[in-house]
Amino acid sequence: MEVLLEVEPELEEAELLQEVDEEEEEEEEEDEGLRELRELEETLSRVRIAPSAPHLLVQKAEGDQSEWPVSFRQNSTREKLLLAMADNFRCQYAHLYPDRKPLLLCPVNECGVQKFVSTTLRPTLLPYPELYHWQGCASFVSDFLSLEPLDPPVDPPHKLRSPTWVLRTQRGTCFEFSTLLCSLLLGAGYNAYCVSGYAVKQMCLLNQSRQECPLLKPQVKEELEEQKQDVRKYSVKPPRDLQSSFEHRQEEKRQEDTRIALLSKQQEAQRLQEERERPPLDPLLGLRVHCWVLVLSGNREVPENFFIDPLAGHSYPTTSEKFLGIESIWNHQNYWVNMQDCRFGCAEMTYDLADPVKWEYLLCGSNQSTLLIPDMKKQQEAEKEEDEETEEPKVFEMPPSWVSKIHISQEDMESRCPGGTKLIQYRAATVEKIAPYLLKDGLVTRLTTYDDLECTQPNTVREWYKHRHDHLDERELKKATNVTVEHFRPGRSYALKCHRYVTLVPETERQMDFYSHARADGLASRVETPSEITETFIDRPDFLHYRHVVYGKRELGEMPNNPEQVQRPIQKVVERFHRDRSKAASEDVAEREFLLSEDRIQVTYHKEEDRIIPAWRNFIKPHDAGDSQNANAFTPQMASIFQVDPFKKPCKNLFLYKTLMALMKEEENVLMRIKDSEKEVRAILAARQQEESAVELQISIYNTARNEKARCHREALECLAEDELLRKEEKELDVLAPFLARLGDPESLTQQEALQLRTDCLAELKQRLIDRANLIQARFEEETQELQQKQQWYQKNQLAMTKDDEDEYLAYCSNAMFRINILKLRLSRHKDKAPQKYLALDEKLRRDPRLAHHLW
Repeated sequence: MEVLLEVEPELEEAELLQEVDEEEEEEEEEDEGLRELRELEETLSRVRIAPSAPHLLVQKAEGDQSEWPVSFRQNSTREKLLLAMADNFRCQYAHLYPDRKPLLLCPVNECGVQKFVSTTLRPTLLPYPELYHWQGCASFVSDFLSLEPLDPPVDPPHKLRSPTWVLRTQRGTCFEFSTLLCSLLLGAGYNAYCVSGYAVKQMCLLNQSRQECPLLKPQVKEELEEQKQDVRKYSVKPPRDLQSSFEHRQEEKRQEDTRIALLSKQQEAQRLQEERERPPLDPLLGLRVHCWVLVLSGNREVPENFFIDPLAGHSYPTTSEKFLGIESIWNHQNYWVNMQDCRFGCAEMTYDLADPVKWEYLLCGSNQSTLLIPDMKKQQEAEKEEDEETEEPKVFEMPPSWVSKIHISQEDMESRCPGGTKLIQYRAATVEKIAPYLLKDGLVTRLTTYDDLECTQPNTVREWYKHRHDHLDERELKKATNVTVEHFRPGRSYALKCHRYVTLVPETERQMDFYSHARADGLASRVETPSEITETFIDRPDFLHYRHVVYGKRELGEMPNNPEQVQRPIQKVVERFHRDRSKAASEDVAEREFLLSEDRIQVTYHKEEDRIIPAWRNFIKPHDAGDSQNANAFTPQMASIFQVDPFKKPCKNLFLYKTLMALMKEEENVLMRIKDSEKEVRAILAARQQEESAVELQISIYNTARNEKARCHREALECLAEDELLRKEEKELDVLAPFLARLGDPESLTQQEALQLRTDCLAELKQRLIDRANLIQARFEEETQELQQKQQWYQKNQLAMTKDDEDEYLAYCSNAMFRINILKLRLSRHKDKAPQKYLALDEKLRRDPRLAHHLW
């Protein structure tokens, strides 16, 4: 034990010496580290950055910083903490994945201040129905902004300006396009994200010259359904086919071989055409940085995920080959880095953001899955309610957006394009978009298709119009045939729907379609040639559905300068009718033909259900018009009849005569309708010529910026309202109003009446001043008398009063003296101002224009 006691102090001394040595070594290492840091700082201070690297230079603010809000020029405490977290995340990412490109996390804004990309998004719902859906938002962003390509194209930008700046300047990069579009989609309720990745050259540079124009919809041939014929038990059997089945099979085989050969030729020609049109290989394929928008399913009844290219405003499936890879995505709540393999594009990627293996998040509190179905969401909400009692550590939440509220004016919504016009080139087509009311003819869109890819040989020009007074909606001109097709909206005169023509000269080839439900005659279409007119009808009470008119040639001496002077000679009129079930088939007219050149009328009736041929009647009109009214002039040779039923009694001559007279009367009515139809055609053509020579645009009465009449009317109403308000105010302050009312409000006053008004008015004021002075004096005397009575009561009961009674008495006296002093002051002030008020009223009456010329 003694040995141990002697050894312990020595061990303690050794341990102390060892600790001192370790502390000295640590101090020496710290000194060496500080020296190394100072040397590194001196070395870095001597480094000079070459000016040829613009992205490394200090970012300067664009414009005057004082114009922008404080949030644009400074960072809040939470934003500074977020920037520190993002920098830490960036360092870890660069250390773990040195081969991947740097992430776009904290670019500078237009004021040269670093901002996190998620805080640049500002979800906003604007009061325009067009922006309630993703199609309208994408179309507006693509039309309203002009593209600034990335420089260099293989690196993300070092500057990301706010949507406010982008809307003001109407230009931006693909990242700024996506930021604005994503803000609008988030405000509209979509689950939208900005995507930073890689895309093909045509998409990054907004080159649509090799894409089909979306306005050129493929013409799908409508397959006519074969009407199933009712199979009756007793029906005439079709004749036997006496052709050889072997020859029929051989013919089908030859046709099939011909079809296959033709198809192979078409495929070969298409392959050669695609090879000729194939763009050259891009040396930067897979390296070009691009930004677009991802919309996940779930919200707003979106069935499946899809991409939106903000530059063109088109949607693509997530498996599209135009998108080559994704680096990161973000919304206004969090930031995710893609950990999936994109060597083969985005086709195999999944977008479950709650999967940390495939998506690495920045903020741990906002990584909730966005692909949950409603039942799972309800289950999670129930679990959260159960876990509310347990305390959870607080997580960092994304700071609010530093961007000002997005505002788009009504003028910007109407103009859409920078400067009001925008030209887009597609494959063998160009589209020109024009703001409404910019052109006098109301043109808003022009589509021109070409026969060659160089767009030098125009083929067809289609134009769309808005706000036209003539209700013109669309016009199409084929350059090869010079045929024009015009489409009109409902509401036009004569209910014209479509007009196809070469020239607006009457009696030429044209076709007119009508809104049949808006016409009394049910006219659906009218096809006209120099020698014929064909009209079709729908839902007429007389069951007429077809009329065909054949004209003859005018003689040389009958050619007029004005077509209305001499009508074209009509040779034949054919009318067809639908079946009228209220009549027997043998008495229901199916077709009647007026042969005017031959003075004959042919009538064909509908077939009966058990017959294969119809009944018909032919009539020869009398040559003398006077004989037509004479029944004796009718002879059996003037009528020929075919009756299907052989047992039916033949028609009598009187019945045939009445039938002929009715048909001749109907012929006159038909000729009158044909003349009315010709007049209608000439009226429509004249109206179209007048409308094209002086185009008028419809302007809403609520659009006072353009409607001069409505604006003048509104200004006139505002002036009347202001005058009425001033008149009421003057009337309320008019001291002579009650005295004039006693005189009956005369338009002019005599001198005696003016003097009497002045005297009465001054007397009234004098009496009011006296009454007010008497009222103040009476209240003063009343308060003084009550105070004296209270003092007398105190003198009598002073000895028997308690301390509380004395305090109450003193408080009463204090209040009473205060009221008495106030009344005394009011009375004194009233006596001083009464003469001044009297003189002021006298001066006002003398200056009143109604009394001035009588009192001076």
